[in-house]
Amino acid sequence: MSTAPVREAESPAAPRALIVSLFGLYARELGGWLSVATIVRLMADLGVDEQATRSAISRLKRRGWLDAEKDGRTAGYRVSADALAILAEGDDRIFGRRRATADDGWLLVAFSVPESERDQRHRLRTTLARLGLGTVGPGTWVAPGHLDEAVLGALDRGGLRQFTDVFRATHLSSRPPRDTIAAWWDLDALQATYADYLRRFSAVAERWPDGPVDDAEAFADYVPAVTAWRRLPYLDPGLPLEALPEDWIGLRAEALFARFREHLAAPAAAHVLGALRAREQKMSV
Repeated sequence: MSTAPVREAESPAAPRALIVSLFGLYARELGGWLSVATIVRLMADLGVDEQATRSAISRLKRRGWLDAEKDGRTAGYRVSADALAILAEGDDRIFGRRRATADDGWLLVAFSVPESERDQRHRLRTTLARLGLGTVGPGTWVAPGHLDEAVLGALDRGGLRQFTDVFRATHLSSRPPRDTIAAWWDLDALQATYADYLRRFSAVAERWPDGPVDDAEAFADYVPAVTAWRRLPYLDPGLPLEALPEDWIGLRAEALFARFREHLAAPAAAHVLGALRAREQKMSV
């Protein structure tokens, strides 16, 4: 099985982000643990050298994403419990993504944090921004109504629920929905981000035939495409199409990502399994 370098058409993702993708896409299906040697091998297949990989692993460990764990005498890392919860949340947002409709209504999050706990105010704002909520005004954030479980779950995990009141709401403003959405989210910046994804990965998708593909090459293209896509369903939390500009570029980007999943996900996973088998055979010799 050949090893494929990262293509020039892709702007390489940060090693740390690629490692998160490796654990999110593959390690959980394999018990949540990967040896250091396997991580280094797979990252090399993505064009990242060993030093950069080990440095990224150390940063993820310090941030509480990975826990060091040995399997016998083999050093490796396991996804932490907190990271598993975030990855599970990401599965729904990234792979189970759906767009809101007018019938979903809205979720309003109002918060008030005492001055004595101002650090919690920063954590709260960071959490709401990470989830893709828009800002209605100081202390009031908004999301499509279908994200209620994701928002409440994140607030609970962060110990932030006590500072918030969460409401279901119906929008009754006389302003057109498109004007309202544009006031709550920076749609120009969002369009530009979608356009950048299309610019980076459209040419990559065009290289692939309709028939069988090489596993290693599929892996080298699929993981960066997923890594770059991961943040987009958070920046755009499934905003309803009727409230977005006509010919919303996000639909083209979604179709491109779906094409990557349909065509490359299986051979990319086969490459990872092949790398694990090769490692096991080497250790048994």
